[in-house]
Amino acid sequence: METNKEIITDLKGLINIVNDGKEGYQSAADATENASLKAIFLNNAAQRLIYEQELKAHLLKHGGNSENESGGVLGVLHRTWINIKEALSSKEEVAVLSAIKTGEQAALDKFDECIKDQERHADHLELLIRQRSGILEALKEIEVLHQQYAN
Repeated sequence: METNKEIITDLKGLINIVNDGKEGYQSAADATENASLKAIFLNNAAQRLIYEQELKAHLLKHGGNSENESGGVLGVLHRTWINIKEALSSKEEVAVLSAIKTGEQAALDKFDECIKDQERHADHLELLIRQRSGILEALKEIEVLHQQYAN
């Protein structure tokens, strides 16, 4: 029973971080006037919405539910995405991309914590690995864009 509670806690944490990412990307898309960045941000926000739905399905399998429809309050993880809002006020692409990089790295760290416990997450390990891979690909793209706009 204790293991199931831990699984539910982990899944809720992942749902929070993908929600934070979704909101961060949506905020970035709303604030930028750069059409190519807007498209990338909207695509990543849509990806996070799918991740959220997939994670919630596994949460339900374990008897949990997530009331969180608007991101989490996971301390540092949440604050990394909040930094995007501050960066948006300057409307500088480099600042926004930098904040997104920080948020994506925090998301990877959270996924890594869960993936490390393969036994506990055996029934949805493949999902976690796939989602982590998607976040890593998004991070790599953001890092390339960050380099382009920084120069």
